[in-house]
Amino acid sequence: MFQLGKTIVSEDIIAKDFVCNLNACKGACCIEGEAGAPVTEEEVTILKEIYPKVKPFLRPEGIAAIEKQGTHIKTDLDELETPLVDGRECAYVTFTDKGIASCGIEDAFNAGSIDFRKPISCHLYPVRVQDYSEFAAVNYHRWPICDDACTLGKELQVPVYKFVKAALIRKFGENWYSELEKVASQM
Repeated sequence: MFQLGKTIVSEDIIAKDFVCNLNACKGACCIEGEAGAPVTEEEVTILKEIYPKVKPFLRPEGIAAIEKQGTHIKTDLDELETPLVDGRECAYVTFTDKGIASCGIEDAFNAGSIDFRKPISCHLYPVRVQDYSEFAAVNYHRWPICDDACTLGKELQVPVYKFVKAALIRKFGENWYSELEKVASQM
C-alpha cells in the first residue's frame, strides 16, 4: 500500500494486469453477484434526472424493475445501489445480439442522449474505492469471473491502473493519476 494525497492505494493496481475480455465472460460482472452497482448520492440525483432518456435503451425487464424499485435502491446497510432484475442482473443491463452484457446508461451516453457515462463504480471496475472519513482506499477487486480479463491483461501487458485510466482520472483527477504513474514507474 502507498499513499497518494487522501488515498491509500493497493500496489495490486500497479502489479496486476487486466483487460476486459467480453467475448469470454459475456459481461458477467453486470449479471453475477448478489447486489447492484454501488452509486453515490450525486449519482442518485443524476439517475433520476436521466432515466427518461435512458429508458428507451433498456430491456422491458429492466424498465419494470426500475419502475417498481426506483432508479436506485438503499440496502439494509444504508448503501446505495442500482436495482436488480429478479435479484440477478443490474436493471440497467442490456445485451448485444451476441449475448454480451452492456450498459443501457452507457448506450445512451454513446448515442449522445446523455452526458453521464455510467456510475463511477462500474467505470472503475475492477478497482473498488471505499471512502472513509479521512481517506479513500483504492483496491483491486479480484473476482474469478474475471480470470479471462487477467489472462488477457497479462498477455497484452496492461496493468489495472492503465486499463481504468479514464475512470481513475474521472474519480481523482489528472494530477492524482500523474502521481500514480510516477509511483508505478518506480516499482
